[in-house]
Amino acid sequence: MTSRRDMLKQGLLLGVAATCAPFAAQAARSRSSAVIGVERKDDTILRLGGLGDGYKMTWTADGRQLVAVNDGIGWADPPKAFYNSRLWSITGPVERPLFQDVPGYPDLNMSTRPEDAPHYHGHGLIAVRGRLVQFLSTLDRAEDRPRHWTGAKLIYSDDQGKSWHNQDGSSPVRFEDWTEQSRESLTFFQEPDGCFSLLALLQMGRDYSANRDGYIYGYGLNGNVDGLMNQLVMFRVPIAKIRDRSAYRFFGGHRGHGGALWVRDIEARAVVHEFPRGWVNGVNLFPGDLVVESWLPSIVYNDALGLYMMASAGIGCAPDGTEFGKPSYLGVWVSDQPWGPWRQVHEDKAWTPGGDMDARAYAPQIAPGWISRDGRSVWIVWADLNGIRAFGQDEALLGKALESASGPEAHSAIEAAFLRRYMPRFAMNAQRIDLTVTQA
Repeated sequence: MTSRRDMLKQGLLLGVAATCAPFAAQAARSRSSAVIGVERKDDTILRLGGLGDGYKMTWTADGRQLVAVNDGIGWADPPKAFYNSRLWSITGPVERPLFQDVPGYPDLNMSTRPEDAPHYHGHGLIAVRGRLVQFLSTLDRAEDRPRHWTGAKLIYSDDQGKSWHNQDGSSPVRFEDWTEQSRESLTFFQEPDGCFSLLALLQMGRDYSANRDGYIYGYGLNGNVDGLMNQLVMFRVPIAKIRDRSAYRFFGGHRGHGGALWVRDIEARAVVHEFPRGWVNGVNLFPGDLVVESWLPSIVYNDALGLYMMASAGIGCAPDGTEFGKPSYLGVWVSDQPWGPWRQVHEDKAWTPGGDMDARAYAPQIAPGWISRDGRSVWIVWADLNGIRAFGQDEALLGKALESASGPEAHSAIEAAFLRRYMPRFAMNAQRIDLTVTQA
């Protein structure tokens, strides 16, 4: 005979089941599972010019896209300077973009900095609630091996890029010398295995408007060598506390029902996703050069489809381990949550845009402002180092030409001419990618 207490217990359990049922049904209808593949449309390839690489992008409230250009002159004509990093704005559709320099950006002109000074390269970039935030990655000083990424410096602007501040609020932005670099001046510095020295930030609509939980999500590589650089690690921080390192929490593992564990201790971090091994260079084409940024992803929320998309690439290495010895690896993944799990929907083990077998494409970026209204088409941009080996063989010619250069503008013009001659696609290239989506 059923007691009144048992009846109440059963009723309570049924009530809980009824309350949870909509969430269980929602979990069963995983939006990312509807994406079963993607197609790169080679007939849509556009050569958008400029000179440089990186192309980390974000989308501002007024509809502009901002793009960080590393190791080049951008779209300046004539060249003004050769920059480690420079910020440009993009307005208009991908077929007719207008590029404009952001004049208030801190000066990272290569020619005005001592040759042995630390370099800072622009990576993680985000427009969020009227503020621009960027992480500048810096390298170690090694001379007897490939240089490794060792830290990430936060800078920010509250006036749309007209003026910029250090993490502590001071201005102008300073670029710390070797003895000045520390965990007080850089958000991440000499972390375990060099993790979080290279950063990408999740893009969620104009000015981060699609975000609902109040957190900024960042993704970093777990180190500088194969076996670590192909491991993705992750942090989150409240939007208002992005400048406060003590507020950062690190992904510590997946929990049941699609959740994530967040930990204070960076030593307790867990790998949120692992890319294939074998796509990180161990030898450099040029002495004193660096381990390239294999596997630094681009992650964007696709609002129309209600899912997260990730594009990433590994560098194709020659048999001797040098970079760009063969075409790169390109992958695309989707997820229902910023922390995954990530499901791969596209793989190219020889990424050759337009069928160009000599292509050395790398660092694909999903342009957050060039996603179709229905979410089924996105545009990626990338740089291509096709010709880098020939450039390396003739690099002495560039050195001789630079000896006769008078002033930074002449120096930049000569360097730009050489790069365009040997690597004409060391510029912004774009291509549409169509998602294959099943009907619900």
